[in-house]
Order: sequence, then C-alpha cells, then structure tokens
Amino acid sequence: MKKHRQVASLLLITAILSSAQTIRPAKDTSMAIIPGATFQMGTELSRIPEIAAAFNISKHPDLIQAETPRHTVTTSSFYLDKHEVTNAQFQKFIRAHPAWSAAKIPKRFHNGNYLKGWNGDNFPVGKANYPVENVSWYAAVAFCQFMGKRLPTEAEWEYAARGGLREKTFPWGDAPLDKTRANYAGSNFNGPTPVGSYPPNGYGLFDMAGNVWEFMVDEWGPYSQAEQTNPVAGGNLFLDKSFYEVTTRRVIRGGSFAGTPVNLRVTYRDSHPPDGAQEFVGFRCAR
Repeated sequence: MKKHRQVASLLLITAILSSAQTIRPAKDTSMAIIPGATFQMGTELSRIPEIAAAFNISKHPDLIQAETPRHTVTTSSFYLDKHEVTNAQFQKFIRAHPAWSAAKIPKRFHNGNYLKGWNGDNFPVGKANYPVENVSWYAAVAFCQFMGKRLPTEAEWEYAARGGLREKTFPWGDAPLDKTRANYAGSNFNGPTPVGSYPPNGYGLFDMAGNVWEFMVDEWGPYSQAEQTNPVAGGNLFLDKSFYEVTTRRVIRGGSFAGTPVNLRVTYRDSHPPDGAQEFVGFRCAR
C-alpha cells in the first residue's frame, strides 16, 4: 500500500512539473519593458532613525533594518506585468493544469488556505479582475512558467517600482500616501481592489504599492554590500523545475491593503513561507 502511495505521489509531482510548459505570445501588451540600469538598492544605515521617525515607528526601527546596507545593483532590460495576476487569469491556468487546482495540489505546496473563498475552480462572483490571492509561492512560480515567464527578482522589482524616479519614497514620488494613490490600511477596504484601480507609475505599472504583497523569486536573507549584477538570492529558478524543492522563506514586496505607509515604500522588504497562501499575498510575472 505504501508503494502505491509513493507511485501516486510521484505521478502527481510529474503532472505538476509538466504544467511548466510555456506559452510565448508574439506581442504581449500586458507587460511593460523596464530598461536595464545601474542603481542604488536599499537604504543607507544612517537614515534608519530618520525614516523610522517619519513613519512613526521609532520604537521599531528593526522593521526597516532589512533594507540595509544600500548597495549598487545592475539589472539587464526585462519585461514586467503591468498588473498583478488576476483571478480570471489564474483560473485559466488551473483549468488547463488541474494538478494546481485546490482539489489536487499536494499538501506540501500550501498551508491549507490555497484558493480559499473559491468554489472549486470558480473564483468568487464579480472578482474576475481582482488579484488572485491565497496562492502559494510554488503555484505562482508554476503559473509564470506556464506563461513563458517567471517571478521577478527582488532587484528587478525595486528598480521597476521606482518608475524611473531616483531617491523617491513611493512609486509616485515623495507625496504622502493617501486613498487616491493606493489600496492600503487607510483606504478601509479591508481587502483587495480590482487591478489597475489607481494611477500607474512612470513605467506604466499598476499597484506596485498596496493591494496585495507580491512574491519574488528570491530567497529571504540579508543584503550584501558588494556590487552585484542581476542578483537572485537562493539560486536561479527561472527556467528549471527545482522550485518544488524550495523550503526557505521568500521575499515579498509592495505592501498590501492591510499595510501602513512604511510598508508601501519602494525599498521596504519582507518575507513569507513558500507554502504561505494568504489573502494579502499575490504576484505578478516578469520575462
């Protein structure tokens, strides 16, 4: 009996990995091109007290300590989805590859909340254009691979979130966060809003601050002060099938509908377990 269970498990893993077949559209207008550049990533250690005071977290400067040290990063040109992946898009994926449906995904790839709120393969009524949430990092990687894409690196995401601006706090600049700029705790929606509900940044990217946190491909860890080119922490999982072996926490970026202003800053970073399907975490793809 044990042998039969092992064989069934292997077959299911094989089915899941086969879902990484790619689709490469000739022209994908859903993505924005982000030009390659060299930039200063993160925050200067000396500025931590100043930032903590400005955002009323002087008693908890450790919340932004992970943004240090500031370091030089060079990124090549890449494409990034203009919007967070939606329920409608994710539904097409799981219908094409049922191994990633809530009914069939192995328990090791989620925490019990996977697609919570869905009725089988159907998302909640009226939520087609809302960001998919309650998905695990594993499912996000598989979706991106299926689309011929990948999750962005943390460095790519931070540079893209800046929208071509330098030394600015938010994707739109230094103007204070308010209800017209992003979906955050002060918006009082207590949940995601349809993607693209707020103005885009300078690269035409929507919801780079607020709505739902976004999974990165990177493993969570401290920054290095060394100059880097196209860094990705934890190994290159862009095209191979080793992502299912990951067990370490992954980087999340952008803040969410429950976030405070400090979380929506372009340099803010946090982490999440790869099986951590939660209502405040989603993703977008890069290529």
